[in-house]
Amino acid sequence: MSTVGNVMISESANQRITDFADAMVLKHEVRRDGPLFAGVDLGTANIVTALVDTRGQPVAGALTRSQSSVRDGLVLDYVGAISILRKQVIRLQSAGFLIEAASAAYPPGTNGRNCQAFGNVLAAVGLKVVGLIDEPSAASLVLEISEGCVVDIGGGTTGISVIKHGEVVYTADEATGGVHLDLVLAGNYKVSVEEAERIKTDPKRHDEVFPLIRPVFQKMASIVRTHLQGYSVDTLYLVGGTSCFPGIADVMESETGLKVVLPVNPLLVTPLGIALSCVKKATNGE
Repeated sequence: MSTVGNVMISESANQRITDFADAMVLKHEVRRDGPLFAGVDLGTANIVTALVDTRGQPVAGALTRSQSSVRDGLVLDYVGAISILRKQVIRLQSAGFLIEAASAAYPPGTNGRNCQAFGNVLAAVGLKVVGLIDEPSAASLVLEISEGCVVDIGGGTTGISVIKHGEVVYTADEATGGVHLDLVLAGNYKVSVEEAERIKTDPKRHDEVFPLIRPVFQKMASIVRTHLQGYSVDTLYLVGGTSCFPGIADVMESETGLKVVLPVNPLLVTPLGIALSCVKKATNGE
């Protein structure tokens, strides 16, 4: 019996994600009665900023297509990423949201200067950087899970974090993500990658393109299966923008033999988790 869906995501976790989606439209009354904390997700396809208060409640956010400022876990277009983030910060601050501190995230396996580059982008726009966290671990904070595997499938990579007793015991990252779906579609339809992205994100064409991109989903499942060898895991939690495509969860479940769970909006989970990690770091020194 399939468990794909929201069955194993707590109501409070899904509600927090929904609240973040609602807050991104910037229609709510601006809060000026306390510090706000930012989580910045510098992704291959999107740059997303989440703002939360000291209770971890979402209050605002911004999303911008990143045009591949980041690729395969590396900040390739440093100036471009700074430009996009600066516009988001100006927009949020102009709306009355004052940011006390910020955190960034990096794909699992990123280290050294490559890891620090994500924080440097935040610092370059004047944000006070208090911490860095790997992307799947950030997602686990939103999902409120203590056991399982978080699989963060973004534009460029698939990140994996194994969680045992509330602690991350293993992380990995492989260069297979939404961009690879675009490449398959571009080759099949003889169009540009940009046009392939539009085809992929058109709900009316999902049934048409699914057989073409299913092998890429199977490849992602194979990556997960390989990295989980030696670990006792029975549930996968899918997050990241590519996890929004209908049918990917079913492929993951059939290929891995594991239960697969999706939150209400996989795209928004990681940036929200980064913001939650920022609150913990700034207020508790964790």
